[in-house]
Amino acid sequence: MLKRIPEQPPKIAVYNGNDVIIWSIMIPVFNCFNYLEDTLISVLNQDYNINLTQIEVVDDCSTDGDVEKLVNEIGQGRVRYFRQKENVGSLRNFETCLNRSKGKYIHLLHGDDTIEYGFYNEIETLFNEYPEAGAAFTNFHYINNENSIVAVKNESVLDYSGVIPNFVEKIAEKQLVQPPAMVVKRTTYETLGGFFAVHFGEDWEMWTRIASKFPIAYSPKYLANYRVSHGVGISHNSFRTGQNVEDIRKVIDIIQNYLPLDKRIGIKKSSSEYYAKYCIKVANGLLLDNKEAAFRQIKGAWSMSRSFNILLWIIRFYAMYILRYKQIEKFWVRTKKHIMEEFLIPTMNEQKSN
Repeated sequence: MLKRIPEQPPKIAVYNGNDVIIWSIMIPVFNCFNYLEDTLISVLNQDYNINLTQIEVVDDCSTDGDVEKLVNEIGQGRVRYFRQKENVGSLRNFETCLNRSKGKYIHLLHGDDTIEYGFYNEIETLFNEYPEAGAAFTNFHYINNENSIVAVKNESVLDYSGVIPNFVEKIAEKQLVQPPAMVVKRTTYETLGGFFAVHFGEDWEMWTRIASKFPIAYSPKYLANYRVSHGVGISHNSFRTGQNVEDIRKVIDIIQNYLPLDKRIGIKKSSSEYYAKYCIKVANGLLLDNKEAAFRQIKGAWSMSRSFNILLWIIRFYAMYILRYKQIEKFWVRTKKHIMEEFLIPTMNEQKSN
């Protein structure tokens, strides 16, 4: 039986079919039923030759709705559906997507993300202009449950379209691209293998591995949308358990193997501090909802980086925690006093008089 988390990059078999397919739009899904319709519509509204395009939903045994029925209703024969025999986990589901793909270019589009009109035309232009590129991506927005753009705007990697100079060193420090924005040549996956090692940060490792072997092309146009803050999925669960900390540390260590020797120490230090801050920010978001999970993030942050800067961030977190706690405590005291004065004491006095 295959492990749910491969220890090495799983092999992606060379495709020897006779199909002339340019695009393989592979959509891995697991319990994202409420968002899948938006994902499919965003793909079907694109301008491309349907005869040269494979669109397929690969379902890892979802339980939150009839995915096959939805695919058939929305796809109208243009989208194929494949269901795993049993739940295999996200990494193995990605592996299935890659091995079932037939196209020259693979877009692994998660079932809760979307793309804007013109995405594939822009990517095709990049590959045509920079044929040496092993992958290409556009800029992207973060969106919420209502498909509204989140206020925090993602910065451009470049101000112009082209191959990104020294991209492996840039992306080794921190994640710079989210899955819906990235398209990878099938031959690249055949050469390097698929996703492995972790469930949180597996794409960061994959893009860095690709950047260490191939040029990466980029467009600053915002043509992809990465959904956040919907309270479900691997990221959400890992924040609560603290697994994200272990996974990030593991990815940072793996990425060292893709860097020049003289760059490793500096980039690892910078990356560790960046993600320590990231964990503290996650902790702030969890504090009122799940105090135990918040403190796990703080502990994880300190395990990643013990720089003076991170110490100050942690002190700030605890200061805010104490301040919030005292504010809540004062509010509760005032509320109890108000209830006593307005409701309980008059009622007790009335009962005594009777």
